[in-house]
Amino acid sequence: MLRIGITGGIGSGKSVVARLFAVLGVPVYDSDSRAKWVMANDQLLREQLVAAFGAATYDAAGQLNRPYLAQQAFGNPERLAQLNELVHPRVDADFAAWSAAQAAAGHRYSLKEAALLYESGAYRGLDHIITVFAPLEVRQARVLRRDAHRSAADLQAIMRQQLSEEEKLARADYVVYNDDSQLVLPQVLALDATFRTAGPS
Repeated sequence: MLRIGITGGIGSGKSVVARLFAVLGVPVYDSDSRAKWVMANDQLLREQLVAAFGAATYDAAGQLNRPYLAQQAFGNPERLAQLNELVHPRVDADFAAWSAAQAAAGHRYSLKEAALLYESGAYRGLDHIITVFAPLEVRQARVLRRDAHRSAADLQAIMRQQLSEEEKLARADYVVYNDDSQLVLPQVLALDATFRTAGPS
């Protein structure tokens, strides 16, 4: 089974593109939601997070205290790196188990959706990478329209944490242009046909 990564900067529409693949019956691993699940349910990771960030990492009911953890890690590069070093290996293990299940079910290929696919090192071990591209001004307009709580400064801060679009395009095996001037579905259908042909029986 081919394992395909799909990424793109904030506002590029990578989640929309991933959902189109899902409609075609392709298994999609949403790294963001799975990371949240792993942080809540992986016992080893829970112990590691408490040891690193304190008992307040989880509340009295055992739920992840996201505001506290964000306060501890974000804005502090060393603490953020420590958090990532703990979380990413456990998410990688979760993805490996998920991928094995999809292969056992006979799927020709699957997708791993991740905003920080390169930045986190999650691209390693994947067969191909799709980058979803949209120009900066289009991405900014989409995010500010979608996320009323975010300011332009918030958006710039997020973008600074991500690889440039030029770098993503240079490293991509395939590009889906979601720039409001080209239809996305035909691009997805063409890629689906490519991967289904290339994938193992």
